[in-house]
Amino acid sequence: MVSTDFRPGSPNWLGLGSPDLAESELFYGSVFGWTLDPAGPNGYAFFRSGGRTVAGVGALTEAEALPAWTVYFAAADAHGTAAAVRRAGGTVRVPPSEVPGEGWFAQLSDPAGGRFAVWQAGGTAGLEAAGGPGALCWAELHTSDVPGSLRFYQGLFDWRTRDSVVPGAEYTVLRPADGGADFGGVAGVHPRVDVGWLAHFAVPDALLATDEVRRLGGSVLVPPKQVPTVGRVAVLADPFGAQFALLEPEPRR
Repeated sequence: MVSTDFRPGSPNWLGLGSPDLAESELFYGSVFGWTLDPAGPNGYAFFRSGGRTVAGVGALTEAEALPAWTVYFAAADAHGTAAAVRRAGGTVRVPPSEVPGEGWFAQLSDPAGGRFAVWQAGGTAGLEAAGGPGALCWAELHTSDVPGSLRFYQGLFDWRTRDSVVPGAEYTVLRPADGGADFGGVAGVHPRVDVGWLAHFAVPDALLATDEVRRLGGSVLVPPKQVPTVGRVAVLADPFGAQFALLEPEPRR
């Protein structure tokens, strides 16, 4: 699971691009119990759960950008990572930029079109809460080129991988190069899921949370389904179309 024990190449931030911050606050506040801090001068704000930061949210700034969640990975050198992305056939959508006193970020795409970002920690290491209820717990890449995508990301982050048995699909589990816990996986294209990184949020009851998403005007793309040894998983979209997943972890024995 994703944790706040940030290691090189592990998820360390999560951002939402939204056309209406107030409506996003109402939606995610109802689904996860989040609160939203007032936006700063740059229009960026922070979702919090129990007073701890679980995500950032800002207006759509890229040309033709659609509402979406973006997973950020820890990088020691945002400039070097962006250069490596270009060399490997990816795209630098937003070049490395400094958040004064806090760190550097870059918005990127892999060669298959999956969008992601990196965060080079300064004063801010990353999220203050991860892995638990209402927080990012898993990051899953859906791609049309599983072998090529694995080569691309291993070239950037040197992730360790292992194959996992998922009914009806090939699945590769990811963990940081220097050890630590598994944080995500790679799968092929799903007909209802966008290509790219899908953020999973932990919830105590995926059925109730899915009902709340539907009540608030969101979409149920993949209804809650029990995945052996994992738990109950659902894929949803908020009222603006930003996709995300719920994970009700299987009880530990």
